[in-house]
Amino acid sequence: MSGFLLAGLGSVWANWDFALILQVAEQRYGPLGPAKERIEAWNQMLQREAKQPEREQLRAVNRFFNQQLSFQDDTRIWNQIDYWATPVESLIKGAGDCEDYALAKYFSLRNLGVPSEKLRITYVKALTQNQAHMVLTYYASPGADPLVLDNLIGEIRPASQRKDLLPVYAFNAEGLYLPGANGGKPSSDSKKLSRWQDVLKKMQAEGFVVGDG
Repeated sequence: MSGFLLAGLGSVWANWDFALILQVAEQRYGPLGPAKERIEAWNQMLQREAKQPEREQLRAVNRFFNQQLSFQDDTRIWNQIDYWATPVESLIKGAGDCEDYALAKYFSLRNLGVPSEKLRITYVKALTQNQAHMVLTYYASPGADPLVLDNLIGEIRPASQRKDLLPVYAFNAEGLYLPGANGGKPSSDSKKLSRWQDVLKKMQAEGFVVGDG
């Protein structure tokens, strides 16, 4: 893949200890208040969906974060122009921007056992809003029409039905992809992914198992 891999850092395994995660969250971020219930609800959703078919897992994860988080931009939440939050950070705030929704959905589905090669965090241009946007895309097979998990609409639709979104690039644990046929072509430009690697490091510090095992 043009010499570019994320050294296995994108593999997220299922043995997350939420008692530890809550304990570490309070140490790192202070009293959780209502956020504790949101994090516990996340754990309960993951446990409930663990044995479900992938399509049901997609619907459950998409619905959970679209309901739990309100959309706000990074300058309002973090006083930064572009900040990528971990799922815990987003649930503590009860808010996120498009990147935060996509990241939380990605990590949740990886925890549920969906292979990383089926998932891509995809930068698009939202044509209706005329602005950059991020979604999570799911490929049932490498050349399939991907399904789009989006915070703008609740329904999961195939990308071919989302004429309002123009793909720019996508990434997952295997690398970076530029738009094209059969799922796009790999790219070696890793500079775009420094924030992604920062999120993985933050999640490890929060008590998550994030690694290639």
